[in-house]
Amino acid sequence: MKPQIERIVHWLLSGLELQSTVFHVGQYCGRWQASTSDKGLASFHVVLHGHCWFKRPDTGECTRLEAGDTVFLLRDVPHVLSPDAEMPAADAPIQRIGTMTPLTASTVVGTGLACGFFAFDAMPGELLLSMLPDTLIVRSSSPSSESARAVFDLIRAEALRDSETPSALIARLTELLFFYALREIAERDDTAAGLWSLLKGSEFSSLVEAIIAEPGHAWSTDAMAAHAHMSRARFFKRFVEACGQPPAQFLTLIRMKMAAGMLREGVSISRAAERVGYQSESAFAQAFKRVTGAQPGALRRMPSSSLVH
Repeated sequence: MKPQIERIVHWLLSGLELQSTVFHVGQYCGRWQASTSDKGLASFHVVLHGHCWFKRPDTGECTRLEAGDTVFLLRDVPHVLSPDAEMPAADAPIQRIGTMTPLTASTVVGTGLACGFFAFDAMPGELLLSMLPDTLIVRSSSPSSESARAVFDLIRAEALRDSETPSALIARLTELLFFYALREIAERDDTAAGLWSLLKGSEFSSLVEAIIAEPGHAWSTDAMAAHAHMSRARFFKRFVEACGQPPAQFLTLIRMKMAAGMLREGVSISRAAERVGYQSESAFAQAFKRVTGAQPGALRRMPSSSLVH
């Protein structure tokens, strides 16, 4: 990863709070179907042993997962995991089939899974979610996943502990695995539209770094186009193609992430507004509420965990 891109990725991940809970840990054999759909939550599935197929009836996606692979669903989307590649009908209700049995080192059968849910801190979680696909898959076979494989080994060791209640460490380790997933996406060449693909172009990564360095600068679309050495029309078109959203909307997201960090550190609302380019405190408050769902004053009073949704 280029140093410039790495600095931006580290900045984006700084302050990101992810809270995971384990739904169940065990193994399936025979005919089975698992899902975390229809809960209104982001979720994950870690394949502890064996293999299975991850299927999304709404998109037709059907992907084989091997031991060590993890799929993160950043939004509540219809999906199933099963031992075969047969795709359920798009209009069929999502149902769990089969019985999950306890996972033990002495009896390993079928497919072992650790499944659960997670939620982001409202900011910068919203910034991330707006720029990422619905699903992220961490492949244990990926050359860049050596560190992620070490985390998976720890997850599996915790899953094999002789306990009726899943180890709380599985959730914490899964959170760590998610960070590796984000870093891997930033390094991939087939990244979908969003911040990661935006960083692939040197003209855009330089612009993003400049915005982060000087969020209070008068970053009009014309100013951003000039920084990228493009005409306004060409810049706007290429930016939307790469990022999936207009430059002004992206700028607001970046500014609100920075403002959220300032407010948590005790910076006054008026000072935070000024530092991210707002002369009017009321205009800043409106933008902040629109992006984060919370008033700036509430963010200064609340611990960050109370804003997870």
